[in-house]
Amino acid sequence: MSFEKFALHEKIFAGVQSQGYKTPTPIQLKSIPPIMEGRDVMGLAQTGTGKTAAFVLPILQRLMQGPHGHVRALIIAPTRELSEQTNEVIGQLGRRTQLRSASIYGGVSIQGQIKKLRNHVDIISACPGRLLDHLGRGTVDLSHVEVLVLDEADHMFDMGFLPDIRRIVKSLPTKRQTLLFSATMPEDVKRLANDLLQNPLEIRIGRTAPVETVSHRFYPVQMDTKTDLLKDLLDHTVREAVLVFTRTKSRAKSVAGRLDKSGYKVISLHGNLTQQKRQKALAGFRDGRYEIMVATDIAARGIDVTNISHVINYDMPETADAYTHRIGRTGRATKTGEAFTFVTAQDAALAYSLKRSLGDKVAYHSVDGLTMAVPAAPASHPGHNRGMKTQNGNGRSFPPKTPGNRSGKQRSFKPAGRRSWSH
Repeated sequence: MSFEKFALHEKIFAGVQSQGYKTPTPIQLKSIPPIMEGRDVMGLAQTGTGKTAAFVLPILQRLMQGPHGHVRALIIAPTRELSEQTNEVIGQLGRRTQLRSASIYGGVSIQGQIKKLRNHVDIISACPGRLLDHLGRGTVDLSHVEVLVLDEADHMFDMGFLPDIRRIVKSLPTKRQTLLFSATMPEDVKRLANDLLQNPLEIRIGRTAPVETVSHRFYPVQMDTKTDLLKDLLDHTVREAVLVFTRTKSRAKSVAGRLDKSGYKVISLHGNLTQQKRQKALAGFRDGRYEIMVATDIAARGIDVTNISHVINYDMPETADAYTHRIGRTGRATKTGEAFTFVTAQDAALAYSLKRSLGDKVAYHSVDGLTMAVPAAPASHPGHNRGMKTQNGNGRSFPPKTPGNRSGKQRSFKPAGRRSWSH
């Protein structure tokens, strides 16, 4: 099926063509028709599946009819990056429609946003906190909103935004269309959906797991050799853009600094940066000035860079869902991607859980002198190593610690003078 089947307005369809869209993704295929019919929709799909266009296209179609110059569609997102990304998609797909949009988020001057809002915008993509600031100042009027979108609802729950969302909803007309998109459905988000959506159509695409176009490699490593392992992988991997994840802001800055000193074109992205510096970093990563971005989980949602070939988890994420969202930054737009994850002994439980979920898609890999023995099985999973086949690039099992291998570092089985795997 092509986008022509949706019978979009010719000016919107021109935007679709300009972006090179050919075939709708599953979430777009199942969501766009009922949204265009005016139904409330609850869409569950993992990151990187085309959710933004799934609600932006029907919104543009709806707003082509009726008066312009009032805020008729409100999209609430958890992060500045996602809010800005959504606004960019609106601009790309709707650039010939004369519909105006604005992104509203904290960390930048509110005066510039007030000026934009005076310019009679039709669509707002906003973060909850700054939107509430505008409501308190009376600088935004939401009384004409016809469509409310809650994007990445589970992440908004994680960040504590659900009370803010309920306050914002009180400023909206009760008669409206409400759309909720999420990768997972915690109980609090389910309760919110039940309160806000009227007889919603529930659309589930796949399960909450990393996209099928991504392959996964786990590298057992000690903390003090992570950076050396990272450099080794970067040096011996055929790659495009690489996104490296750390758990903390300080580590993102530190790892980026060490890579920079080693001659890599690298930039970091974390919460301590001003919005201007964050946008500059993202722009540089997107246009290729930086080949590597080291980021905290703030970048796991909202980075829309289609040429990310590798995601490297320098630090294991805290949850399986966080792993899914990180990995969703690669393997996008029908491309394939690779995910490399550094696993320390402290990460054994989550590593085992992910291995059980992903099955044969995950294998442990070794690098001479830099990796160690596979972490021991968590106590609650006795004997799990039988299900955690560890391999080098030639598919052979790793040796356990022995008197001749006291460090626990893995020895490869490569021929002399060759590496233990190929990319």
